[in-house]
Amino acid sequence: MIIDPIEQGLARGWKVVNAAALERDLVVDADVAIVGTGAGGGVSAEILSAAGLKVVLVEEGPLKSSRDFKMLESDAYPQLYQESAARKTLDQAITIMQGRCVGGSTTVNWTSSFRTPATTLAYWVRAFGLAELSSDALAPWFEAMERRLSIAPWTAAPNANNALLREGAAKLGIPTAVIRRNVRGCLDLGYCGVGCPTNAKQSMLVTTLPAALDRGALLVTLARARRFARRADRIASLEAVALDPHGVRETARRVTVLARHYVLAAGGIGSPAVLMRSDAPDPHRLVGTRTFLHPTVVSAAEMPAPVNGYAGAPQALYSDHFLDATPVDGPIGFKLEVPPLHPVLVATTLQGFGMPHAGRMSAFAHTHAIIALLRDGFHPESPGGIVGLRHDGFPVLAYPITDFVWGGVRRALLAMAEIQFAAGARKVYPVHEQATGYASWPAAKAAIEALPLAPLAARVVSAHVMGGCAMADAPQRGVVDHRGRHFQLENLSIHDGSVFPTSVGANPQLSIYGLAARNAAALAQMLTGRPATQ
Repeated sequence: MIIDPIEQGLARGWKVVNAAALERDLVVDADVAIVGTGAGGGVSAEILSAAGLKVVLVEEGPLKSSRDFKMLESDAYPQLYQESAARKTLDQAITIMQGRCVGGSTTVNWTSSFRTPATTLAYWVRAFGLAELSSDALAPWFEAMERRLSIAPWTAAPNANNALLREGAAKLGIPTAVIRRNVRGCLDLGYCGVGCPTNAKQSMLVTTLPAALDRGALLVTLARARRFARRADRIASLEAVALDPHGVRETARRVTVLARHYVLAAGGIGSPAVLMRSDAPDPHRLVGTRTFLHPTVVSAAEMPAPVNGYAGAPQALYSDHFLDATPVDGPIGFKLEVPPLHPVLVATTLQGFGMPHAGRMSAFAHTHAIIALLRDGFHPESPGGIVGLRHDGFPVLAYPITDFVWGGVRRALLAMAEIQFAAGARKVYPVHEQATGYASWPAAKAAIEALPLAPLAARVVSAHVMGGCAMADAPQRGVVDHRGRHFQLENLSIHDGSVFPTSVGANPQLSIYGLAARNAAALAQMLTGRPATQ
């Protein structure tokens, strides 16, 4: 029998308000108001509430739990993702998958957990003056969160989709390694991206948020944080608007939170948007700039034997060979992983339409896929994107892809195709609108080298949004300092991936966990005068 910790907590009397059901406006007081319940918000809530502080969390998405997770894409994408998993950049050329539910993206990610690479931290020290964030300084915080969230190497045999990456790479002399995952008692189902039905994934939904709620924290769901009201250099209140039960339309009900301190943890698009809607001080016009995605490209292949990439842990192996081959500020490097293969995800990613697309889908069981995550932000020709606001205040991300980045895309497509042929592929399909299936490595190589690389031609996706409120040693080049404290607003901290001054170069959840834990502990000590406990 699967025990649902959310159902149990609600029965124990957790303080949870569904803003969609409000009959009148709501005003609440707190020591700390947290916007967002993902990696940064969840970790902060646990640490701050453990320090005895009264915490209120405001979440735009719904509260869902294992009883709602039916392993169906048709249920999960509208309920758990931003814009039903169809969020796009301004030019529609990049699909961005972000969680929007209690637990945020930690509820729907694929559990891959990497510490911030030492090369990335060294670059931050050198380029942004973040001397306090060395690998040695952050190591205790990573260790603490690895213990808290059961992050460890995956010991089960990889599914066929992952094993083929290892097999093909090994034949080419390319090293692979085992991914560490934040799971406990995992049944190896493979449906992490649509919500874990057994609560094995140690997301914020089943770890830090229940801990905070057990200590008396208040959770307000289906409430969109619109803006901060300010008095001089302090925030006076957080103003949010209730959404309808589907989380789509704003209602007439308002939620106001009055707090001593405010923590923004709405992510790399949401956090800059709140600051912009608040007309927050931005003397150097940095808010929303240098937003990074790890632009990700895909290579599909048809294998002789069934792959059944929907079954088994979605990500068990990876290769950093093409990251380690160049310095961080040299030609853009990329990390190789494999994605889970579910029908809607595959159908909406593969190129083509009509009968050719139907033909590819008919080979679904035999389909193998590799993804390449490009490490953006370390080179002048890789400046990332800019978050802006539509006329209605809704955020959009403009993300032009430079020739420098397109060069990395081509090298990634070539590398993935060669690995797939080495693993025995019958045909390889680089995911590009003008690419077809190629039956040999020489044919694929010639075709990929000739493909025109442009927005909407090469399919680009991402599940990692970072930057937009970068940290640095001075307000001339950052929005917050190394503690996440806003340079101009004395009672505002930002505890999410938006503070990263570049992309991480790895799946970012553990980077957010560790940094948020460090900064939340420092904030708790400042507010209480006592050292925080981990």
